[in-house]
Amino acid sequence: MANLNEFNDSEQHRLAALACYDVMDSPRERSFDELAALTAKLCDAPIAVVNLVGDGRQFFKAEVGLGVRETPLESSFCVKALLEDDLLVVPDLTKDRRFDCNPLVTGDPHIRAYAGALLKTADGLAIGTLCVLDYRAREFTDLQQETLLVLARQVMAQLDLRRTVTDRDRRYDELQVSREQLTHSDARYRTLFDSIESGFCIVEVDLGDAAAPIDYRVIEANPAFYRQTGFVEAIRGRWLRDAVPDLEEHFYETYGRVARTGEPVRFEEGSAALGRWFDVYAFRVGDATDRRVAILFNDISARRAAEEALRDLNETLEDQIDKRTAERDRMWDTSPDLMLVIDFDGVFRRVNPAWTTVLGYEPDELVGRHVNDFVLSDDHQDTVDAYQAAKAGEHAHIQNRYRHKDGSFRWIAWVAAPAGDLTYATGRDITAEKAREAELAHTQDQLRQAQKMEAVGQLTGGLAHDFNNLLTGMMGNLELLQMRVARGRLDDLDRFVLAAQGAGRRAASLTQRLLAFSRRQTLDPKPTEVNRLIAGMEDLLRRTVGPAIDIEVVGAGGLWPACIDAGQLENALLNLSINARDAMPDGGRLTIETANKWLDDRSGRERDLPPGQYLSICVTDTGTGMSAETIERAFEPFFTTKPLGEGTGLGLSMIYGFARQSEGQVRIYSELGIGTTICIYLPRHHGDAGLPEQEAAIATATTVGRGTVLVVDDEATIRHLIDEVLGEAGYTVIGAADGAAGLKMLQAGTQVELLITDVGLPNGMNGRQVADAARSLRPGLKVLFITGYAENAAVGNGHLEPGMELLTKPFTLEALTAKVAGMMKDAARSS
Repeated sequence: MANLNEFNDSEQHRLAALACYDVMDSPRERSFDELAALTAKLCDAPIAVVNLVGDGRQFFKAEVGLGVRETPLESSFCVKALLEDDLLVVPDLTKDRRFDCNPLVTGDPHIRAYAGALLKTADGLAIGTLCVLDYRAREFTDLQQETLLVLARQVMAQLDLRRTVTDRDRRYDELQVSREQLTHSDARYRTLFDSIESGFCIVEVDLGDAAAPIDYRVIEANPAFYRQTGFVEAIRGRWLRDAVPDLEEHFYETYGRVARTGEPVRFEEGSAALGRWFDVYAFRVGDATDRRVAILFNDISARRAAEEALRDLNETLEDQIDKRTAERDRMWDTSPDLMLVIDFDGVFRRVNPAWTTVLGYEPDELVGRHVNDFVLSDDHQDTVDAYQAAKAGEHAHIQNRYRHKDGSFRWIAWVAAPAGDLTYATGRDITAEKAREAELAHTQDQLRQAQKMEAVGQLTGGLAHDFNNLLTGMMGNLELLQMRVARGRLDDLDRFVLAAQGAGRRAASLTQRLLAFSRRQTLDPKPTEVNRLIAGMEDLLRRTVGPAIDIEVVGAGGLWPACIDAGQLENALLNLSINARDAMPDGGRLTIETANKWLDDRSGRERDLPPGQYLSICVTDTGTGMSAETIERAFEPFFTTKPLGEGTGLGLSMIYGFARQSEGQVRIYSELGIGTTICIYLPRHHGDAGLPEQEAAIATATTVGRGTVLVVDDEATIRHLIDEVLGEAGYTVIGAADGAAGLKMLQAGTQVELLITDVGLPNGMNGRQVADAARSLRPGLKVLFITGYAENAAVGNGHLEPGMELLTKPFTLEALTAKVAGMMKDAARSS
């Protein structure tokens, strides 16, 4: 309650401060938008807001990712932040009692994390926040929190600068008395200083003490000063009591008082020592410790009576000229942006010192020369159009490239406006921004590509489950039909059976390819010796590519094993060899090379992999090569450079999906006319690889056995198929259409040695959940998952517990009976 009272007590002060800044309901401003965008990027957040709170509402001076400029206080996170000292960080809004009922948390857009740094005025009053929001619960690093605090101070600096500029312009407007003097341009102020009839000087005052009187000396003066006083230039820097011993004491006392108090003075005074009357205006300049006084005066000896009537006008004019001249001079000399005065023929008339800092040119190298002497030729016409537009009275905006003196170039963004017969322009170096825009565009292209791959993956994954179920039923029943034909129960149906099986296998192959490039294929990874796998394929590859192509296999000694689906790697190598053959129509050389790779941080980033140990399998041809555009699209599904009907566009997509699902990567290196190398990087497996002979022994296990098998599958055709196959093999088979029905049989005490369950099941329980529940009833129960498509999470993210195995649809009857026989033998040994 104390904090809430504190918030209410400061509301009037906050409204007064916001009114002072004149920022509520103001239009968007680029500087604030850039700060908000930078905040979102540095804090890795989708939403960033410059938020101002007052008058019962909150207004967004800048926002990224929100799309609105104002929201009510009832749903504000920042109101709570105003009660903090500097920073409010909430990693999970749903777990904070201040926010867990907020409609922006419980409903759209479901905000989950918040971090806000206070925007404080110079006297410590909080008027708003710079904050970031995220749709996910997350921690904000110390660096991100410090970044928020620093950028919040930058926002306040922008607000203070905005107010300072506004106040300055308002003071200028109030000082506009003489239209003739206000039309003087910044380029003429020095001429005015040198040519005005009024004498002007800056003096340094020695205030003296009890032992020494006040004295002063001239440190800067214009020509009129010497004309009107009669002094010679040698007097500059000399103390007046020595240089002009009989000068009246009134001048010493007056200038001493101005230097001491800072109060300007205007007076008319005669000097017998100089024989003249003066109309004088004196004021302190710089720090009080400098003790400097500016003196602007006119000799009114001959025409004192006439000039007296003009005194007020001269005082106002002199004050304006001095202040405007000093302001413009400081801005001109200290601005980091380029400033120039250019005529309507494109010739530089004046430039500020920033040209030397930004582009390396001294002012005398630029003045008098044409602008296009320094602009890249491709931007000449745009530059001419800009100053011609200014000549027509328009405010021109342009971005062009200037050559730096060192030979490089800089992007400069210009804003130009005409005044009289000249154009005044300000330019900002945006080279770094251009580079960031290019980098952002490249990143966005990569993101779109990833999104495209993800979208196709979601589509194919959804279709694959039902498709493979149908394929399994079709192929299995045809195999049973073939068995019956072999026993003489039907006549002359072999050729139809074989044709149907061939069509089914082709459909299954297409499904596997779709799932591979979408990275949703259910793999069966095992420790594999890649050199041995390639050696076993060598004859197949030679027959595939033909005699016109020489194949060389270079296997690294001591090659690390990889934990992969060996069949998918064989398919990938076969696809790469076919692509290489097509790229070498007149023959050539195909090299398959393996190697062990240590990837550090840099090389890992180059291959989009975490650092670590990998083995590489590189397939190199001496064919036609690929263009950069082809390489960029090579992994897109259905993209092919082959003629219509000769390529599906799924080969490289499948290889990419297999590699990424195996926690590896694929990279293409190619030059047109020279050849192509495609490297597959796979993580090293720490352990020994299984022997092919052991795998063969499992595959050829006996299919005669006994025991009870519980089959849970929502597809009746598959349940009946498994029942038939395993029944003929000697097993007792019990079927259930979903997980609940299967669990009821176990709860009823039915003796079951093996559970076979589909991964994708209806009615709220997937196959993994059924298996876990079954094992809670029967600890150690053997489980065989069968699936045509499954998210990794459904089978434990690829980590199966002991006693659990996986069979991918479509499967052959031999593979099913072999797998069941092996698992039932294990169950018998463990019982």
